[in-house]
Amino acid sequence: MLVPASDAPSLALFPGFRAFDARTSGAVIRCVVGGDGPPLLLLHGYPQTHAMWHKVAGRLARRFTLVCADLRGYGDSGKPPTDAAHAPYSKRAMALDMVETMGLLGFDRFFLGAHDRGARVSHRLMLDHPGRVERAVLLDIAPTREMYAETSAEFAQAYWHWFWLTQPAPMPERLIGADPEYFWRWKCGKGSAGLAPFTPAALGEYLRCWTPGTIHASCEDYRAAASIDIRHDEEDGDRKAEQPLLVLWGAQGVIGRCFDPLALWRRRAEDVRGHALAGGHYLAEELPDEVADAMAGFFAAG
Repeated sequence: MLVPASDAPSLALFPGFRAFDARTSGAVIRCVVGGDGPPLLLLHGYPQTHAMWHKVAGRLARRFTLVCADLRGYGDSGKPPTDAAHAPYSKRAMALDMVETMGLLGFDRFFLGAHDRGARVSHRLMLDHPGRVERAVLLDIAPTREMYAETSAEFAQAYWHWFWLTQPAPMPERLIGADPEYFWRWKCGKGSAGLAPFTPAALGEYLRCWTPGTIHASCEDYRAAASIDIRHDEEDGDRKAEQPLLVLWGAQGVIGRCFDPLALWRRRAEDVRGHALAGGHYLAEELPDEVADAMAGFFAAG
């Protein structure tokens, strides 16, 4: 079921878009939809919402019908109860949400663009639902299993939250919850660009949605990544995603410094290309023109 969402504060960031709540088999997914052309699903990262795409939306909406969605557990999407295996926050469950959301919107096949946690969901979506994705662009990540397997001391210090957020509940939740805004600003301001990429309006959206429910669900996202998601990766064996994949990362970020993104993605996908952009982690907000141009060019090639 698809229900218009009239109480969507984020629409102020997306002029001309409409907001919907998609009732999938596992959660209610908030999305904003606008533009004209072939469908393009955009997924956000931690600890953000679909608002992270507001700087690229205007340019991309001239060529694509954009669907900017909140992952389950984040933003205004539902936050289902978890279980001991963290299965409700596995990337498999999150990917199914997005396939069903796009289906409710009338899109059985689509382009895919994603950052950070959303890119991990996208990787699983490409593997579990290969007929749904035409091409994908992933921002500033390498594959989950490979990153954990090749962790260095440098990476562990830079991405300390990968390990801290996986600690049993409610320890991280209680510590973050003691001062949620301080944690958000400190965590996201540690990158090379500080808090500069975030407009006041977008930052307001992120902080509005940084509720106890989101804090807990986002920890579950990380707990799933360190456990059930890796098991799902291992079950894939040598199987690779077959869709053309463009990987972009920040030249001032951690991913390119600690890993070889192209080499790692070529272990998990058949057709991989990519390069660094002259920014940090939050590329869609720091370098929106470059990201929009790269996406539009890559998708047009297909």
